[in-house]
Amino acid sequence: MTETFKADAWESDDPRDEVARLRDQLRHFRAQSRNRPLVAEAQGILRERYRLADAETAFALMQDASQRFNVRLRTLATGVVRLERPEDRADQWFPGRVRHPAPTLDTLAIDDTVHVPRGAVLGAVLSQTLAVTGTHMGNVQIGDHAAGGLWLEKHTGLSEDFVDFFDFVGGEGTSCAQAAKDMTQVTVRDVATAPVFAEDARRTILEAGSRSAHSVPLVAGGRCVGMVSAHFERPIQELHAAQLRALEHTGREVGRWLAWYDRTVVLDALEHLHALARDPATRRARRR
Repeated sequence: MTETFKADAWESDDPRDEVARLRDQLRHFRAQSRNRPLVAEAQGILRERYRLADAETAFALMQDASQRFNVRLRTLATGVVRLERPEDRADQWFPGRVRHPAPTLDTLAIDDTVHVPRGAVLGAVLSQTLAVTGTHMGNVQIGDHAAGGLWLEKHTGLSEDFVDFFDFVGGEGTSCAQAAKDMTQVTVRDVATAPVFAEDARRTILEAGSRSAHSVPLVAGGRCVGMVSAHFERPIQELHAAQLRALEHTGREVGRWLAWYDRTVVLDALEHLHALARDPATRRARRR
C-alpha cells in the first residue's frame, strides 16, 4: 500500500474509514507503549557497553541493524537485554558460532528459505492452514518464553476487537495457550461451551463471529515457538486424520525454520549491531 493511497483513504468522508484510521493509530500507540520499556533498556545497555554518546545513537544503531536484516526492533532489543554480553574488546559478539543451513519449507512451496522474510513465512503458514481447514479466519502468534505467552503477529478475517484483545495471550484461558502448553493440536468444537476459555476471551471470540477453532503449535527442539489457529463460523467436529497430519507436518517444518531464524538471522543482526557500535565512525549516528 502506497502512502498516496493511505492519504486518500484517510481523507474519505465515510465514517467507517475514520474509525479504521483511529483503530490503526491506537494499535500503533499500544505497540509503541508495549515496546518502549524494552527498547529503552536496550539503549541504556548499549550506551554503557560501547560508551555511546547518547540514547539516540544507540537507537539509530539498532534501527540500522533492524532494517538491514529485516528483523523487528523489539526482537533486537530483546537480544541485547537477554543474551550474554560480548567480552570486552571482542571483535565478535558470538565467536565460533556455527551457522546451519535454513530448513526446508516444502509444505509452503517456498524455495529460498534463507532470504525469505519472516513475515512472509508467517503469512504463508496462515494461508496454508486456512486452505487445509477450509475457512477464511485465522491468526499466527509467536512465542515469548520470557513473557510466558504468545504475541499476535498475523491475522485475517477477524474483528478489530479480537485483534486488540488477543494482542498478547498468557499461559491459560485460551485454546492456543493450551495447545502451546501441551505442544499438541487442540480442536474447540464449540467456543460457546468449551471449558478451556476464560469468559472474557470466550465473549471476544464469539463477538468476532468465531464459533469453533483449531490451533496448531509451531514446534522445534521440544519447545513451542509459535502458534497458528483457524477459526470457523459454525461449530465443527474433529478434523480428518489427513488434515491433522498435514497440519502437524507444517507446524514442525515452520517451527524448525523459526528456530533457525532466531539463532541465525537474529544473531547475524546482533553481530552487525556489535560491529557498528564498536566502530568510532558510526557512534554518532542519529535516528532516521
